[in-house]
Amino acid sequence: MPPTLASLVQHSALKLTVRAGEDRLETPVRWAHVSELADPVPYLEGGELLLVTAMTLDAEDPEAMRRYVRRLVAAGVVGLGFAVGVNYEDVPDALVDAAKEERLPLLAVPRRTPFIAISKAVSAAIAADQYRAVTAGFEAQREMTRAALAEGPAAVVARLAAHVDGWAALYDASGAVVAAAPEWAARRAARFTGDVKRLRERSAPASAVVGGAQDDDRVELQSLGSGRRVRGALAVGTGAPLGTAERYAVHSAVALLTLATERSRSLQAAEQRLGAAVLRMLLAGQPDHARAVAGDLYGGLLDAPFRLLIAELSGEPDTDADDPLPAFAESVESAAARAGETVLVVPESDGRLVILAADGGAVVASCTAAYADKEAEDAETVVGLSAPTGTTAAAGAYKQAEQALSVARRRCRALVEHEELAAGSILPLLADDAVRAFADGMLRALHEHDATGRGDLVASLRAWLSRHGQWDAAAADLGVHRHTLRYRMRRVEEILGRSLDDPDVRMELWLSLKTTATPVAD
Repeated sequence: MPPTLASLVQHSALKLTVRAGEDRLETPVRWAHVSELADPVPYLEGGELLLVTAMTLDAEDPEAMRRYVRRLVAAGVVGLGFAVGVNYEDVPDALVDAAKEERLPLLAVPRRTPFIAISKAVSAAIAADQYRAVTAGFEAQREMTRAALAEGPAAVVARLAAHVDGWAALYDASGAVVAAAPEWAARRAARFTGDVKRLRERSAPASAVVGGAQDDDRVELQSLGSGRRVRGALAVGTGAPLGTAERYAVHSAVALLTLATERSRSLQAAEQRLGAAVLRMLLAGQPDHARAVAGDLYGGLLDAPFRLLIAELSGEPDTDADDPLPAFAESVESAAARAGETVLVVPESDGRLVILAADGGAVVASCTAAYADKEAEDAETVVGLSAPTGTTAAAGAYKQAEQALSVARRRCRALVEHEELAAGSILPLLADDAVRAFADGMLRALHEHDATGRGDLVASLRAWLSRHGQWDAAAADLGVHRHTLRYRMRRVEEILGRSLDDPDVRMELWLSLKTTATPVAD
């Protein structure tokens, strides 16, 4: 610990005696400074032991001493050393009384003790304290390095918590707590996930100091990552500001955890290349080869039903902002890691992201929970999700995810599952300008005919098609004779130049009527 007034009083060579402020001798001393100025305050920083001989002071004037001591206390002076036997044979009562009033420690310095001896004692004690701090910091670094190599990041967090006499927690890029020490700290660390997410919005390296409202912790957050993107964060909670040794330990932990994070990302990049090869084999209809390449890394994922997700940017990329797709990939990987699941994430050359995840697992659940009820304009990514599938039908699942993604785009939705397409009507899928243009062109001649008042061919065609070509039923719906309806259908064929006996023509006409009848609702 740094030198205190008490340690200087106890120094056998200095022979200092206490004349006031006995209850404040444990105050740390930052430096010892000599000044004979009547007002030395402009030249002080606070935390000093001020040494004087009272050469320019009227130390026997009570009012002058009260003003002098008050200025020193206001400036943060921690103690006053008065040389006796120089200008005054003893410490004047006026100065003693003023020091007692302001509770300023007042030390009598005997004539045989030079001020330089006190300055050297303070300097030596400060140097010894700094040496102890550096030594303790290096020892903490060595201990945490051994822990990192032998046990991993969680062990680093545990060693750090012990060194700072508080708690520590490691967060992943999404703000989730990965490790905490002691065990009780996990719940406390979870309260700061919002602060970690805000820290992620800043370029690395970044730090912040936050407070725990319930436990009065002083919590320091440090970002992890060597590039602009924050890869995680470290939280350190203590009851007081960190000392020099504790600061060394925190900096060492940040360096070790950053290295672990970057090493982990290098391994992830290698796994990603392997995953891309596995995905290519699955889509090429080579499940056996895919299983052989996947091995233990992805083999378990291929043994159970899985889903394919395709994600892409919801709008035009912002060149001044970070690409949101890597952040989406990190959130997916974090959800899988927390649940102990395997997930395969593969970036495509066109900028899209393909994800193969266990059906019913945490990844699919987190995506649907976060995006299912969101509009595309409120999300940075748009996601299409296939139905559950296996290795032999992976190519079909990929097409399903692409179809769902396309529908999500048209419906301005952030996420669409392929099951939605099969469960609903086909008509919402026709909400496309090209389809509407086809329908308008198909029926334009009939609408123009009806506009002249020479008949009602469009309504007659709709009734006839809705009754599957049954003349009597369709005529009854229209309130006309069946011969009239037959005549109208012949006119439809003449105007369109197409036969109603052709099932493709009937299908196209029916879909055109349904598309143009009313606006298609999502």
